[in-house]
Amino acid sequence: MKKFLALTLALSMVLALCACGSKPAESSAAASAETSAAPVTLNVFAAASMTETLNEIIAQYKTVAPNVTITPTYDSSGTLYTQIKEGADCDLFISAAQKQMNQLDGSLKADTDKNPDGLDMIDTATRKNILENKVVLVVPKDNPANIKSFKDLANAKLIALGNSDVPVGSYSLEILQSLGLDIKGLEAAGKVSYGSNVKEVTTQVTQGSVDCGIVYATDAYSAGLTVVDTATKDMCKQVVYPAAVLKASKNAGAAKAFLSYLTTDEAMKVFEKVGFTAATAA
Repeated sequence: MKKFLALTLALSMVLALCACGSKPAESSAAASAETSAAPVTLNVFAAASMTETLNEIIAQYKTVAPNVTITPTYDSSGTLYTQIKEGADCDLFISAAQKQMNQLDGSLKADTDKNPDGLDMIDTATRKNILENKVVLVVPKDNPANIKSFKDLANAKLIALGNSDVPVGSYSLEILQSLGLDIKGLEAAGKVSYGSNVKEVTTQVTQGSVDCGIVYATDAYSAGLTVVDTATKDMCKQVVYPAAVLKASKNAGAAKAFLSYLTTDEAMKVFEKVGFTAATAA
């Protein structure tokens, strides 16, 4: 009997030790499951002028949030606005002008000039201005037409401009108006070549198919083009890039986190090296 009791006691102690030993492993596995973030894909719609910088920042962000895959779509802000309006899957929108963001902003429903269709598609609490840019006049290599400033546009045989429905095109029209140049007259004389976004305008100048073009300072830098003049505040509106998370985003938390990252010193270093500056306008 004593031997039986001793054996029973020994067996009980072994089972107890095994049970205790298993708890840390279970606890560790649970902790690991809690800390490992689930994969997330973000669809970011951004102005074409951000292509080079945002691609670099997206790669950089992988070290911050390795579980987040960002799929960017670059085009004119007008085209991106239309795609969002028609139901495209977008988590975060970054425009090169306030106009396209205003058209999606439900807080501006009462303002039919800014939001004519009364759309309510962005989370207005997340809307913020993140960058500023400048509008510049660029020329092809060796500047064969000898264009030295915006004042020389009247003498140019062919000028590359963005379409009027894209931000760079709108800024360009303001500049022409400030110079007293009639766009209809220039078109009638065959002096205008249009691009559907700023990259197309930049390409025309790079290829030398036009005498000059009006683009953003950042695109001129990225393309290695010669800038001969910069628009002043009295020539066109301040170029501000607003950003906001879409209400329909399935990953709003991750989108907000990436938007916050875009204003960090680390991200700003990438933007600033091509000519962007942090937004100061409200």
